[in-house]
Amino acid sequence: MILINLLPHREAARKRRREAFYGTLGGAALLGVLIAGLGYLWFEAQISAQRSKNGFLQAEIKKLEVEIKEISTLQEEIAALRARQLAVEDLQGDRNLPVHLLNELVRQLPDGVYLTSMKQESQTVTLQGMAQSNERVSELLRNLGNNSPWLVKPELVEITSANVSLSQRDQRRVANFTMRIGLKRPTDAQKAEADKALAAKAQAKG
Repeated sequence: MILINLLPHREAARKRRREAFYGTLGGAALLGVLIAGLGYLWFEAQISAQRSKNGFLQAEIKKLEVEIKEISTLQEEIAALRARQLAVEDLQGDRNLPVHLLNELVRQLPDGVYLTSMKQESQTVTLQGMAQSNERVSELLRNLGNNSPWLVKPELVEITSANVSLSQRDQRRVANFTMRIGLKRPTDAQKAEADKALAAKAQAKG
């Protein structure tokens, strides 16, 4: 007996292929959505972690800024204290400057030179006087510039010739002068003396 299939088998095959295609397409779409969701969640986790790191870094930066401000404040206080200390030392040393000045002038004043006035302004002293000759004034400048640890930078401001009457018959020609010299503070003078001592030792060893 011969069996004949009168059903539309081609339509059924096409339907099965169509259903398989749509099923595969739906599975692929579902898989794509799942992958996209997982990717989104992964990126969100990375962004959240980076935000957390950024927040931590910003908090640490703020702490460091506060510490830097405190350090700068401490440095300013230290500088102010040092300035006060130096001011106190200078005041204590300046009390003895007139004594050192008079001692040095007595030691360095050559014969034939007489001082008529002396004026001090801060660390500068102006001397006025007279000398028997210009050579005596030059000698005084050399002495003050080279032989004194307390006096520095002598400068001749003015020198003029004048006549002095010792008696009615005895008149002598003199040189009136004005000069300026700088005074060293005790700390500066001590440093200069220490440097000279070290230089002398180095020359002796050499």
